[in-house]
Formats: sequence, structure tokens, C-alpha cells
Amino acid sequence: MTAEPALSEQHLRDPDQPRRKGSVLVAGAWGVIGRHAADEYVRQGWQVRGISRRPVQGAGWDHLSVDLSDPAASASGLAEAEDTTHLVFGAYAERPTSRELSEANVGLLRNTLDGLYSAGAPLRHVTLYQGGKAYGAHLGYFNTPAKERDPRLVQPNFYYDQEDLLRQTAAERGFDLTILRPEGVVGYAVGNPMNLLMVIAVYASICRELGQPLRFPGTIAAFDALYQVTDAGLLARATVWAGSDPQAAGEVFNITNGDQFRWRQLWPAFARHLGMDYAEPQPVPLADAMPQLKNVWERLVARHSLVPTPYEDLVGWEFGDFLLRSGFDNVSSTIKARQAGFTDCLDSEDRFLELFRELEADRIIPPVVLSSQSSERYVP
Repeated sequence: MTAEPALSEQHLRDPDQPRRKGSVLVAGAWGVIGRHAADEYVRQGWQVRGISRRPVQGAGWDHLSVDLSDPAASASGLAEAEDTTHLVFGAYAERPTSRELSEANVGLLRNTLDGLYSAGAPLRHVTLYQGGKAYGAHLGYFNTPAKERDPRLVQPNFYYDQEDLLRQTAAERGFDLTILRPEGVVGYAVGNPMNLLMVIAVYASICRELGQPLRFPGTIAAFDALYQVTDAGLLARATVWAGSDPQAAGEVFNITNGDQFRWRQLWPAFARHLGMDYAEPQPVPLADAMPQLKNVWERLVARHSLVPTPYEDLVGWEFGDFLLRSGFDNVSSTIKARQAGFTDCLDSEDRFLELFRELEADRIIPPVVLSSQSSERYVP
């Protein structure tokens, strides 16, 4: 099996520093959240192991291949993680119905906790990720800014089931927990389709290759709605904080970049950066249109010697449709996290452009070639 590329070395400050703070196990280390969390723990001097479906090369942490959906395989595979003090749980299994989704994902968490318990791991803290679906963002309009104290919804939600299991197990076995709720996670990670950054970057690259202006492909309502995103690096720093600061024990925190924007403000900036003309939105279901343009992407890969990644693994177009077609404000309050001590923040527009540059430098997307007259131009 071919290993997935890890974050480039520029993303790791000092992977060789002493590892004496504890031993962290990251479940779901292949994903954009888990990979950044693992790398941040390495940076801060922890011993790190990561569980993922695919091995990751050169990340500065050890890889474990464990089938967390199988109780016996979990117990066997986690035996070598017997010194784990902190669990970061970002594993996820997609299923077609809410009942199956809950059964599968509660099972992943239960098997991980039980596997570590069987191994005799001195577990002190578990970080679990949720998201806007905890407030009903997948159902339609919800109360904004969403706050951690907002009541649960009546609809079944695997987030609630996982949280109930985690709190019960923590009480029985004597470890702390923290739940983090990011929104629209954006980060450098290749081969993980649920990544908004890659949705935008690949969509724009294909449009540019076809000589088309950059158009927002979602709905007009989504174009004008307030939105937030969470940088994966910022979320990783919040993860280390959550597992280390007693103020975070037992709590739930919304974690975002700290600003709010409308896509109407950002897409012209994306066009300028990418050397493209800009045009008004044209709603297009990405899941229908973009798979048909696989040959265009393969042409770009060959011409620019890009890192070869199967097109199907590069971007989740359904995921992009979900985020870019939500025609209502999606904003959560981060006051609670700031009052508890996590004050990190980022300018989302600046961060998007920085990440585009990183993708270009590492040959994940084609480079931007600007002429002396290049600038974003509005196309009616």
C-alpha cells in the first residue's frame, strides 16, 4: 500500500526534541484533523502514535494499523499502545442512516477505549471532536451564535451517543475529557476528501484550466450567509491545550478562527490570488459536475508534475456541496474557550491564501503564473 504524503517538513518546527510530556494516541490520523493534531503534539514534545487506514510517511510519529470497527482487532492492535496517557479521537465511519451512523461511530470509540483499557494504558484524558451538526447545522436554520450550553435536538445524533458513552466511561475509569466543536475545518492534507480547502483549490484549478472565471458554485443564499471556518493547525493547538489545561476538563468548546465572513467577500480574493477572472455565482452541484472533469485534472497533474493522488481521493464533492449550499448563517460563539484560556485566532482570508501557496509550493495544485497585467477582473 502506498503511503500518503505527510505535511512537508516546513510544518514541523522541531520533530527531534525530547518527548517527555506523555504518550498520545491519535485515532483517525489520516484525516485533516487527526494529522495536524499528531504533528502538533510532536512539535510540543510528546510521544505520538497515530491510527489510520493508510500509513503516513515522515510525520515524526509512529503509525499503527488497527481495525477499530472490530473489538478483537482493537484489543490486539492497541496492546502496543499500553503507555498511552492521552487519546485524541478523530476516527469516523460514514453510514447511510442515522441509526447505522451512530452504531458504527459509537462502536469505533467504544472499541478504542476498551482496547486501551485492556492494554492497561494509564489514560488521563480523551479529546473528542464534534461539529456544527451538534446544533443542527445539517438540518437547516439554527440559533446563532450557537453556544455550548444550547440544548440538544430531538433528532438522533451520533455526536450525542458518543458523548454519553465517553462521559460514562470517564466516570467509571477515572480519566478527564474535553469535546471540541470546530466548523468547516480547513487545512493542508492530501488524500482526505472531507477537506474544504481541497474542494476550493481543485475546483478553481480546473476552472482556470478550462479558461473559465472563478464562480461560487453554491447557492446565492449561501454566498451571502455568515460563515466561519476552523484552521486545522489552530484546532490542533486547541487539542493540545484541551488535554493539558485543567480548565478544559469535562467541558465542551466551540473552536473556530474567531472571525466571520461571507463567501461573497472571499471569492474575489481567491480569484485575485489564483490569477483568474471573477464572475457572479452560478449554482452547480459539484457532485454531479466535477467527477466528469477527472481528465482535466489528470492533464494538470501530468503537465505540472503534481503529486499523483487518485482523483476520487483528492476531493469529496458531496462534502463541498453540503458546505457551499447551506443558505443560512452558520456561526458559533467562541467566548467560552477564550474565557477558559484558549485565545488563538486567525484571519480566515489570509489563512486560505497561505494554504493555497503551500499547496502550490508542494505541487499539490498547479502553480499560479501571473502576467504583468494579471489581476482579478469581474466578468458579468
